[in-house]
Amino acid sequence: MKNKAKFIFACQQCGQQYSKWVGRCTDCGEWNSVVEERDSSAPAGSKSSGSTSQTSPEPISQILASDYPRYVSDLPELDNVLGGGLVPGSVVLLGGEPGVGKSTLLLQAADQFGRLGKTILYVSGEESGSQVALRASRLGVSTDRILFVSETSLESILGHIEKTNPQILILDSVQTVHSQEMESQPGSVGQLRECSNAIIATCKGRNMAAFLVGHVTKEGAIAGPKVLEHMVDVVLYFEGTSSQNFRVLRSNKNRFGSTHEIGVFEMGSQGMRQVANPSELFLSERPQTIPGSVIVASVEGTRPILVEVQALVSHSALAMPRRTALGVDQNRLCLLVAILEKRGGYRLYDQDVYLNIAGGIRINETATDLGVVAALISSETGKAINPKTVFFGEVGLGGEVRSVPKAAIRLKEAQRIGLKQAYVPMKIQKEVAKEFPQMDIIGIDHIRQLNQHL
Repeated sequence: MKNKAKFIFACQQCGQQYSKWVGRCTDCGEWNSVVEERDSSAPAGSKSSGSTSQTSPEPISQILASDYPRYVSDLPELDNVLGGGLVPGSVVLLGGEPGVGKSTLLLQAADQFGRLGKTILYVSGEESGSQVALRASRLGVSTDRILFVSETSLESILGHIEKTNPQILILDSVQTVHSQEMESQPGSVGQLRECSNAIIATCKGRNMAAFLVGHVTKEGAIAGPKVLEHMVDVVLYFEGTSSQNFRVLRSNKNRFGSTHEIGVFEMGSQGMRQVANPSELFLSERPQTIPGSVIVASVEGTRPILVEVQALVSHSALAMPRRTALGVDQNRLCLLVAILEKRGGYRLYDQDVYLNIAGGIRINETATDLGVVAALISSETGKAINPKTVFFGEVGLGGEVRSVPKAAIRLKEAQRIGLKQAYVPMKIQKEVAKEFPQMDIIGIDHIRQLNQHL
């Protein structure tokens, strides 16, 4: 008789083990930290206790380094975020809000990979075949290389992989898969970890690439244990809201490429449309003579993106005025407001301050500091800024403006879309002025100098 794998319940905080699930660990006192997991303890007299490795260590200088062959699709925005294409044997975890378009993007990618002759096994635990077929018809997916199955059992999924032998696996979503050997419900920490381990091991053993769709929590993180993100090779987040048509694909981890690249898409009736020139798209509806509107130059990986920063400063009737930021870190906004009040001489302690990055995109780098400060000054004074002007530079706690990398790339993008003036850190002003003689390059050493120019 075949022995069934043994499972135990263990606390994820202190490691205390139990024979059944309990709500609170009696050892460390943590609530909801006890999960089901496979018992890794080997029985006495087993071979594992005295086994030796068949490989021996060797100098790293003698190990041959080989480049990974990649599956390159006809979606350059996706290929760019993946580091140049999909690596065989790699496991990609894709997370995003419900309805953002994860399944749509993967179905379009599957169609492109199928046209290249790759066999794709599409496993859905949330939708039926007719639902996915309806979406495929709307997207124009016509390849016969996509094999679909609606399944949630881990053992059945592994059986389908053995039978079809695909080059690419798409699992939507990993939280719906469960193992029949475990008693816990699908989506629990134990189920998620056990099923993910089995799927990842299968992908590595068969040199099969895989996309795993992951649900996100209300905080925006992928649901489940953090160890899941450590096990996979690539972690992607698909950002966007239902009120915006723009979607941004961002990499948080990539063992085969940079984590600073982004892909920009626009959701339409025919699926995801790639945006080759996001700067023009984000600035297409920008008002020309409204105070508080400023263009800033940001760089995501190797791609320069010009976005519109909108600021609104108004008198507050509250004891604690609001500080609200959309698209940038709210703590960074509070910091810049304090610098502007202390070093710039502006009175903002009794003002509500709202900041927004138009288009729904999120900017994480500090090069936008100078543009944010300029937008706040423009809104406070009620004076509009020249619509052909771009800003970039980091602002320190003393109010000084510090230089940022890739200044030439930012200015080249600004010049391409027709901007004529740029406010940059004083340290790099002379250098970039020689390279871009057609633009009026103004160097800023301290935020107080913005008063004279704006």
